[in-house]
Amino acid sequence: MTSADETLTVGRRIRHLRTARGLTLDALGQRVGVTSSMLSLVENGRREPRLTLLRDLADALGVTLNELIDPEPPTRRAALEIELDRAQRTAPFQRLGLPVVRPGRTLPTPVLEQLVGLHAELARRERQAVATPEEARRANTALRLARQERDNHFPELEDLAERLVREVGYTSGPLTHRTVWRMAERMGFEIRHVDDLPRSTRTVTDLEHGRIYLPPASTPGGHGLRSLALQAMAHRLLEHDRPRSYEAFLRQRMEITYFASCCLMPQSAAVDFLARRKRAKELAIEDFRDAFGVTHEAAAQRFTSLATHHLDIRVHFLRINEDGSIYRAYANDGLPLPVDVTGAIEGQVVCRRWGVREALSRRDHATESYQYTDTPAGTFWCSTQPGVAPTGRFALAVGVPFAAAKWFRGRDTPVRRRSTCPDEGCCRRPDLQAAARWEERSWPSARIHQHVFAPLPTGTFPGVDAAEMYAFLDRHAAAADARTRDESDDPR
Repeated sequence: MTSADETLTVGRRIRHLRTARGLTLDALGQRVGVTSSMLSLVENGRREPRLTLLRDLADALGVTLNELIDPEPPTRRAALEIELDRAQRTAPFQRLGLPVVRPGRTLPTPVLEQLVGLHAELARRERQAVATPEEARRANTALRLARQERDNHFPELEDLAERLVREVGYTSGPLTHRTVWRMAERMGFEIRHVDDLPRSTRTVTDLEHGRIYLPPASTPGGHGLRSLALQAMAHRLLEHDRPRSYEAFLRQRMEITYFASCCLMPQSAAVDFLARRKRAKELAIEDFRDAFGVTHEAAAQRFTSLATHHLDIRVHFLRINEDGSIYRAYANDGLPLPVDVTGAIEGQVVCRRWGVREALSRRDHATESYQYTDTPAGTFWCSTQPGVAPTGRFALAVGVPFAAAKWFRGRDTPVRRRSTCPDEGCCRRPDLQAAARWEERSWPSARIHQHVFAPLPTGTFPGVDAAEMYAFLDRHAAAADARTRDESDDPR
C-alpha cells in the first residue's frame, strides 16, 4: 500500500467514525481545533494529518490511535472508494485525459462497483499488452545487471534460509525431504502430492487450509520436489504480493529460487566445503553438486552466489541450447557475453570456440571437461558439462579469469582455443570456397523459434490458468472435507 493509499484509508476511517457518531465536520473540527475545510481534506485523503491531530481526533471519536490508523478500510464502500482513487492515479488512466470521478456519498454503490470493475479490466489489459517479449527481455536484463552489481549475493535471503534450516535440525550435507517437510509444518503447511495439478502451474498453495500441492515426482529440467516445496514456502516467507508487472514477476521468481538454493546448499556448510576445496586447489562443481545432492546446474548457479563474496573469485556461468544460443547466463568476471541492442543476452549465440559450445559435441555426460579460451577481453578457463532436457540437448559452463584457474581441478588442461568474437571472421563467416560453390545452389528452410511468439505470463497470477486452478482447489478442498467428516464419524 502506498502512502497515498494509507492517507486515504485513515481519512475514510475518520469519516466513518464521525458519521457513526452523528457528528458534522464543523462539530468534529471544533473539538480538535481545526476548520471543517481542513478536516474535509483529511477525510478525502488530500492532506496527511499530523500525529498531534490524529491523537486529538482519536480522543474526540473515542477510539485508540491504533484503531484510527488501522490499514484496513472500515467498510466495503470505503475499500471501493480507495481502489477507485488508486486506479485514477495510475499512469495509464492519466494518459487518457479523462476527468476524475470523486466518489462522494451521493454516488450509488453499484455505480462505484462498476467503475472499480472497469478500471480493474483496463489494468488487466494494460498488463497483457506490455507483457511482450521485448518487455520481458528488458525486465530480465535489468534484473541480471542488478544481480551482477551485488555479485549475485543476497545476505538477507542467505540469513533467512540458514536460520530456518538450522531450526529444523539441519547440520551438514544434503537437505533431506523430511527436513523440508518439517520446515513446511513449522509454517503451518501440509505438503500433498497430487497427479492433477493444473498444467500452467508448478505448485499450488491453498492458503485457507494450509496445503502445498506438489506433483507426484520431480519435474523435468532439474526442479526437484525439495526445491519446488521450498519455492512455494518462500512466497509466504518473503510476503510476496500478487505481481503487478512482468518485472515484479521475474524478481519474485529470482527471490524464491535463490531462497530455495540457499536452503538446499546452506551458506555455512557450502562455504566451509568450498573454502576447504579452494585451499586444496581442488574446486570442482561436480564435487559441490554431489556433496549437497542437487543438479549440476543448481550447484553451478549456487557457486556464482558464493564465489565472489566468500572466496574472492569472480566467475561466470552459462547454459546454452543445442543451437548455441544462451538460455541463461551470469558474469561478473568480464567475460564478453554477446548482447543485442537492448543489452539482452537471451537467445544470443555464443562463439563456436568457447568451451560451453564445444561441450555440445561430447557424448560423456558423467564428468566435466576443461578448456582455456583466449578472447579480446582476456583468457578465461572453464569447466563444462553437457546434458539432455525434454526440450533438447544443452551445455553448462562455469568459468573464471586465467589467474583464478589455479584454484580449480582441471587447471592443467592442455585444451586451448582462440576466440575473436564478435568479429564475424571468428566463426560466423563461411569458408570462401564453400560459399562460392553453394551460395547459388542451395536453399535452406530455417527453423523458427516458436517461443518468440508464445504468450508471456499476464494477469493476476502470471501465466496461470485461473479457472483451472480454482477448480483444482475446490475439488481438493471438497475431498479433504469429506475425509475429515469420515474420520470424525469413525466410532474408533
